[in-house]
Amino acid sequence: MSENNNKFLLVDDDVTFTTTLCRSLKRRGYVVTVAHSVDEALLCCQTYTPDKAVIDLKLETKSGLSLIPVLRNRFPNLRMIVLTGYSSIATTVDAIKMGAENYLQKPAGTREILAAFDNQTTTEDTQLDSLSPPSLDRIEWEHIQRVLTEHNGNISETARQLGMHRRTLQRKLQKRPVKT
Repeated sequence: MSENNNKFLLVDDDVTFTTTLCRSLKRRGYVVTVAHSVDEALLCCQTYTPDKAVIDLKLETKSGLSLIPVLRNRFPNLRMIVLTGYSSIATTVDAIKMGAENYLQKPAGTREILAAFDNQTTTEDTQLDSLSPPSLDRIEWEHIQRVLTEHNGNISETARQLGMHRRTLQRKLQKRPVKT
């Protein structure tokens, strides 16, 4: 591996995931710095210049999306991937518009992450893409996420727009999305 393009920044509040991914990347010759929050990532970037960043969408206090424009301004050549267990078309579009290279759904392994930086798809991804269209549950989840994004995360207004009770919407949002 060349000296260039080998420094990773991992931003994820899941300690087990970051420990495992960090170890795997280091075995492949990468230099890795881990941050468990947006503020911690910004602090470490005062002295560390990453080439690639893997950012979790849902962190404890702030969205990982808020980190993307800040890092893009500070490091114009930084390549970023957003990871999440709660993917939707709306957040995918937001992440890409803000400057992320790619958007992967958790759990994502080291091979998938590195392939995403190289804009390659794994055989698993290719097989999944060629399957049938998304299920109704998945379409509903994506529609809810789009309406929620349009209303800046306001649960009450989103529930009104969707014609459902606020608590019903909250229960739906707490569930993990259906893959397809």
